[in-house]
Amino acid sequence: MNLAPPWGLFTSRTLAKRPYDLRHAGISFLLTSGVDPAECARRAGQSIHVLFCFHAKFLAETRDHANRLIEESMRGWEEPTSRL
Repeated sequence: MNLAPPWGLFTSRTLAKRPYDLRHAGISFLLTSGVDPAECARRAGQSIHVLFCFHAKFLAETRDHANRLIEESMRGWEEPTSRL
């Protein structure tokens, strides 16, 4: 039984021009979903160094999101609470 994809059926209207494009999109999706970069690198079969080199934009967005969450939490600690 041949399980290989029928490459002849794919056209320029498919999801990606090359299978690698889907791989890159998949890794980017994991990073923007908040998956730990070390886990993304493991799943991609890459070192963390390679992951940071090719996906730095997504990692920066994740860092910015984390910073916003931390700042929001810190504001909650700074607000006075009413005592009963």
